Amino acid sequence: MKVMIRRSEGQLSAYVPKKDLEEPIVALEKESLWGGWARLANGWVLELPDMAEDTRLPITVEAKKRATAEEEE
Repeated sequence: MKVMIRRSEGQLSAYVPKKDLEEPIVALEKESLWGGWARLANGWVLELPDMAEDTRLPITVEAKKRATAEEEE
């Protein structure tokens, strides 16, 4: 799914246009953001693509919805 990642007031967020959903990113697998998972405040876990650490935001990427926090536990 297409996801726009942006940083606003020091907080990363993800916007999913198809769902008209914008949620803060509350946890990351990798500090660099790219190439791991990102957990959204609503519990969704998205797999983000590998990209350079200095990739400029905002950016739209293709991400996969892995699971929700409840499904992982």
